[in-house]
Amino acid sequence: MNHDHYPDSYIRDILSSVHTIAVVGASPNDARPSHGVMGFLLGKGYHVIPVNPGHAGKTILGQTVHARLADIPEPIDMVDVFRAASQFGAVVDEVLALPRRPKVLWGQFTVRDDAAALRAEIAGIRVVMDRCPVTEYPLLMRKAS
Repeated sequence: MNHDHYPDSYIRDILSSVHTIAVVGASPNDARPSHGVMGFLLGKGYHVIPVNPGHAGKTILGQTVHARLADIPEPIDMVDVFRAASQFGAVVDEVLALPRRPKVLWGQFTVRDDAAALRAEIAGIRVVMDRCPVTEYPLLMRKAS
């Protein structure tokens, strides 16, 4: 996949087919982008699971926080990554170790690692990097209706 450009249909298909989204790097601080994105996704009807080892067992926007992806007791459709680009490969490692892998791995703005993305894609996981569902959703999902 060319990660310099994504066809609208690729992003639209992802946003319309996923239901359960794990947000890695979720923050309880409402000034942080991950908090706002979680709220947006919850508002659009997605089931959102925050992942942050520093807040495990607490809640963010009413959702129980897990320390790691492996701690989530249900299947995940998409992993939305709010970590430094240098940590994207470690998230891919964690995703690839899951017994039930998500369909999609999404790196937020500035989160891009082409080598890590390739490893995920070889394993059959769709990848989006350096994008945000909050900016993609209004444009693409409106076009779909």
